[in-house]
Amino acid sequence: MDPIILVHGGAGDIPDSRVQAKIDGNRKSVDAGYQVLRAGGSALDAVEAAVKVMENDEAFNAGYGSVLNLDGEVEMDASVMIGADLRAGGVTVVKDIKNPISLARLVMEKTPHVLLAGAGANKFAKEQGVPRLPPGSLVSPYAKQALEEFKKHKDNRTEIGEKNPGEVGTVGAVAIDRKGNLAAATSTGGINGKMVGRSSDTSLIGAGTYADDNIGAVSTTGHGESIAKFCLAHAIIKAMEYRNKTAHEATNEVMESMTSRLNNFAGAITISKSGEIGVGFTSQRMAWAYRKGNEIHYGIEKGQHKIEKIAD
Repeated sequence: MDPIILVHGGAGDIPDSRVQAKIDGNRKSVDAGYQVLRAGGSALDAVEAAVKVMENDEAFNAGYGSVLNLDGEVEMDASVMIGADLRAGGVTVVKDIKNPISLARLVMEKTPHVLLAGAGANKFAKEQGVPRLPPGSLVSPYAKQALEEFKKHKDNRTEIGEKNPGEVGTVGAVAIDRKGNLAAATSTGGINGKMVGRSSDTSLIGAGTYADDNIGAVSTTGHGESIAKFCLAHAIIKAMEYRNKTAHEATNEVMESMTSRLNNFAGAITISKSGEIGVGFTSQRMAWAYRKGNEIHYGIEKGQHKIEKIAD
């Protein structure tokens, strides 16, 4: 199997001023994940590496750069899943952790549970030797500005406008490695101005993240409450399994169905067990990129698909 890594940087009303930062961040993320795969690493290692790059980049709503809750704090969610045996792990409402995606992986690998929340997740992080950052370290200037504007205008879109560039997109990655194993990972800071303690679809297996080696792997982004109600990632997988849809068909048809039913937008990336790619979004924009062999494919506008040859 030729290894593939596919990432997204969030679906929404991405302002023009943030487009290049999204594209650049996705490309760096894809490169990090592909280097893992090319060296013979697992799909799980690859998606973790890819998501960590975006968690460390303030162009994205995950890790540093996460949006703020009503109290002005960063509370983050993340989840991972591997397709070989359906093992999964997630964290929700965690604070002061640089890379929540790595903590989600530890939940999967070191506990009998699928999801740890809040203070319990932070307690587990300490027990595992994961350093806790000083309070407020993950608060970016953009996020502060976004919360101020939210309180004035009650603007709770997942991507906010040109004058209010603080909310910058959930991140995710899916990959298939040389052995044909699949993995998915998703991480977010949530919704700007959310209530304290709000959990997102990103932490929920079947909503934000799903992987099954017999079918494919999915990571989603968009209006979290709608994605959770629709179990979007799992619905895409089941469309591939029971309706014989390609990765592209399943991704786009299921998202359109969700948007029609619930009147809210979403985006998703999918890799099938045979390496087919699915990318789609019902929002204005979604940053995405993937690498296979010596080609990087990427886009952010509807219908956009750019290809660049890489000289290794």
